[in-house]
Amino acid sequence: MISIAQIRAARGLLKWTQATLAHRAAVSTVTLNMIENETVRPRESTLSAIRHALEAVGVEFLDEDGVGVGVRFGRKAAS
Repeated sequence: MISIAQIRAARGLLKWTQATLAHRAAVSTVTLNMIENETVRPRESTLSAIRHALEAVGVEFLDEDGVGVGVRFGRKAAS
């Protein structure tokens, strides 16, 4: 699964507000805010929805590779 830091980083790459990502992932802005502020433990289904919304516009999530996790634009990045 993706990390909270990756969600924030991906939003930063896209210059999206929490409201934009919440809308595209079909979750509430309040829920996304609580996830990003680590005040709630997100459901796997919620993280999956967030991940799919971000991947749909070209964000790639990088797994641990000895250096750390991260995000980047894929070859077909779009906003």
